Amino acid sequence: MERLNKTFYANRYGKELKSDSSIRDIKVLQFGEGNFLRAFVDEMIDQCNEKGIFNGDIVIVKPRESGNLDKFKEQDNLYTVSLRGIRDGKAGKTDRIITSVKDAILPGRDFDKLMEYACLDSLRFIVSNTTEAGIVFNDKDSFDEFTDCTFPGKLTRVLFERFNHFKGDKKKGIILLPVELIDDNGGELKGCVINYAKLWKLGDDFMNWLDEACVFCSTLVDRIVSGFPKSEEEANEIFDELGYEDKLFVAGEPFGLWVIESSIEISEEFPLQKAGMPVVFTKDHKPYKKRKVRILNGAHTSFVLASYLMGNDTVLESMEDETVYGFMKSVLTDEVIPALKGDEKELKAFADAVVERFKNPYVKHALLSISLNSVSKWKARCMPSLIDYYKEFGKLPKGLTFSLASLMAFYSSMWDETSKQDGEVKIHGDFLEGKRGGQTYEIHDDLAVLEF
Repeated sequence: MERLNKTFYANRYGKELKSDSSIRDIKVLQFGEGNFLRAFVDEMIDQCNEKGIFNGDIVIVKPRESGNLDKFKEQDNLYTVSLRGIRDGKAGKTDRIITSVKDAILPGRDFDKLMEYACLDSLRFIVSNTTEAGIVFNDKDSFDEFTDCTFPGKLTRVLFERFNHFKGDKKKGIILLPVELIDDNGGELKGCVINYAKLWKLGDDFMNWLDEACVFCSTLVDRIVSGFPKSEEEANEIFDELGYEDKLFVAGEPFGLWVIESSIEISEEFPLQKAGMPVVFTKDHKPYKKRKVRILNGAHTSFVLASYLMGNDTVLESMEDETVYGFMKSVLTDEVIPALKGDEKELKAFADAVVERFKNPYVKHALLSISLNSVSKWKARCMPSLIDYYKEFGKLPKGLTFSLASLMAFYSSMWDETSKQDGEVKIHGDFLEGKRGGQTYEIHDDLAVLEF
């Protein structure tokens, strides 16, 4: 079977991508190559490009140096997004080949190229998704050791390069759109960048440029993305259906919501809503975010680890398990919603819609995929509900307390006899090893969390 690339695309659709791509400037630098950004941000931009509304391409920057981008190179940065689910009461799916990614680079290995992109006159937006643990400041980071810096450290270097190249021109600022699921992600990212500017003594002029020329938007995103098929058999079935092989294939649900809070009007520069995209521009994203994080993400995080340890592998299997399903419904109805301020009917209606989305028969969302960085996820998504419930009712919510116990159980590593005697847990590269029944599984999180 043929592999998806520009040659295959041209032969199949009679359309040369090179000529299309050459008339679109690079407008977006994207820190993050993962499933979510590719099935959410990139998919929306691609639709806008197709309709002639945005006319801007994307350069993907892998935030970490580990791994590689070989699949992107092999497929000329083309890949398929398949949105599958229930629309207007009917099951259906839409497949789209994304043609708006112009390049994919590693920040350290391709440092010079990254700095060239940073100085493009056409560049206007920087998008990021580096997980909840990605937006952090580390005072040990060095200006000269770019590869080892945190994402905000790398971003500071990129912005400083642009500032110098354009000699502080206020018209060459950047609109930053972080989608990491933390409170006030735009404000937190700006705070980290300012701290690096101070740490590295980059000067008052740069600080003023950050404040006056750049816009750090706080955002909320919502779409369940399951990614690449988990079994070779399922992948081959999808390839047969598509008529080509795509190692970057990503599946998700049709539902989407992107709430963008900005201090200035940016909807004309980023006109996704004109193409019918589910984007809301607002001066206050917090009401949207609190409801979504507590109910949708909180429900996800509350049950996935316990469900996995019980023997389930996907969200759909979990919803078909009476015990897990009953647990999740109880957490939402009896603990999360009572601790939230707002219209109870609206909150319950949103929760009911969330449950229906979890039951999407097309999305086989692997629990182990969701388990990535679970400590920071639980802290951001479940801890606020637990605390608010305790403040409101003077007792611990049983379901969320059990969820915390499940987090601890999931992170319990398999120790060999040597490790037990030494009192140390062996970290295998960048993961710990857990055990479920007679099988092992990988526990992925920040190194500091794994060491703890």
